[in-house]
Amino acid sequence: MCQNISFFKDIVNNTPSPIAVYTGDNLKIELANTAMIETWGKGDQIIGKNYLDVLPEIKKEVFFQQAITVLKTGIPFHAKDAKVDLLINGKLTTHYFNYSLIPLKDAEGTIYGVMNTGADVTNLHLAKQQIQNANERLNVAIESSGMGTYEIDLATKKIKTSGNFNTIWSIDKITHDNLVFKLHPDDQLIREKAHHEAETTGKMCYEARIINEDNSIKWVRINGKLIKDEDGTPLTIIGIIQDINDQREFEEELKKQVSESTIELRRSNEDLLHFANVVSHDLREPLRKIKIFNTLLTNEEKGNFDENSKKYLTKIDLSAQRMNDIIEGILTYSTVDKTQQPVEIIDLNEIIENIKTDLELIIKEKGAILVNSELPEIEGAPILIHQLFYNLLQNALKFAKADLPPRVVISSSTIHIDDMKCVKIIVKDNGIGLDAAFVERIFTAFERLHSKSEYEGNGLGLSLCRKIAKRHKGSITAAGEKDNGAEFTVILPLKQNAETI
Repeated sequence: MCQNISFFKDIVNNTPSPIAVYTGDNLKIELANTAMIETWGKGDQIIGKNYLDVLPEIKKEVFFQQAITVLKTGIPFHAKDAKVDLLINGKLTTHYFNYSLIPLKDAEGTIYGVMNTGADVTNLHLAKQQIQNANERLNVAIESSGMGTYEIDLATKKIKTSGNFNTIWSIDKITHDNLVFKLHPDDQLIREKAHHEAETTGKMCYEARIINEDNSIKWVRINGKLIKDEDGTPLTIIGIIQDINDQREFEEELKKQVSESTIELRRSNEDLLHFANVVSHDLREPLRKIKIFNTLLTNEEKGNFDENSKKYLTKIDLSAQRMNDIIEGILTYSTVDKTQQPVEIIDLNEIIENIKTDLELIIKEKGAILVNSELPEIEGAPILIHQLFYNLLQNALKFAKADLPPRVVISSSTIHIDDMKCVKIIVKDNGIGLDAAFVERIFTAFERLHSKSEYEGNGLGLSLCRKIAKRHKGSITAAGEKDNGAEFTVILPLKQNAETI
């Protein structure tokens, strides 16, 4: 018998769930296993003491009265997720328990005690509370956003909804067939395709139209996730529906405006091209005649011109030449983006040598020195690349200091930009320099930093350089100091990804 009692005590003491036995009206503690002692946190010298002497803080709780009731009536009591405040190590802490109070009877059926079993479910309670709070916040967010949520049981086709689901669908009775029926016929295949893809990816997303009661349509976006069991069998689809009708209407209006703007821009470009052609053909002819007749007048043997008349004739010739330069510049600037140019392999060294030949007279006249390092081959439109570097070198010679021969140094290096191999070419001169405040303005069409009386030109050269660089998916920037030279940096890809640009 003693061996059985010892065995029973070992089982109770090693049970992970708290167990205790109370007797008498004061609930004298006759037994408490290790788990119960640890739960109370009052030390292990508690056997034989009255319950309220060990746990006085419980006096305010209903637990004590519940135990007394069980002791007197013999009716068991069970509680779930009950809040209990325990004073542990001098600190009152809140716990939650699932506990039972079971009456103990002797052989004659007389109640002699109450057995208290329990489980501390505090962590579980707090986790549930956090989930509940999270769900409430989610529901508030869904309600505020105007979206609706849904859950489809694929076995029964039953649908649970929340938020604005019913409002968005404009439907009272939610059934699978009713929802499918509300979709626009032209969008049924979109839905079927999205569901089919979800079987593989587990995700579903598509946009479709809902037909309202008045036969108007409403655009919606549906996002869903397919839930499968351990065997990979689809069980449930959960998701969100969002009313995007205003968004789609805005997009359509934006597309319409963009289309109209594109047509207008194309018309403007055509007008500009037509204007360029008019300038090219219609203005060149009278200008040519002005130059011819001015030359004839200047060379007239019988002409008796005084010094002022000769000066005026010279000014007419210079003005005619300047107008011709402006016409050429406008024509080149307005047509550079209009004609597709074939992409070819370009030897930049050959380009520079050809430009030196073109500028041979001004180079000799100013005693200019041009120094260039070995340059690589690139892909691009030769006529445009020639124009780009011609303008840069011509600028360097034009804006030279009056008392110092121009010196232009062209250097290069290879760099990588976004995994694209490029050449970086620097054209540096020793001319009148460039104020840092104007490093961007100089690339604006018709922008001039100096008067025509100081330096001739049409204000289109550098703007044309930038257009050509961008057309080659490159860039051009400027730097320098006033009275201390200018530096232009051109970056061009070595390879083009198209046959024409």
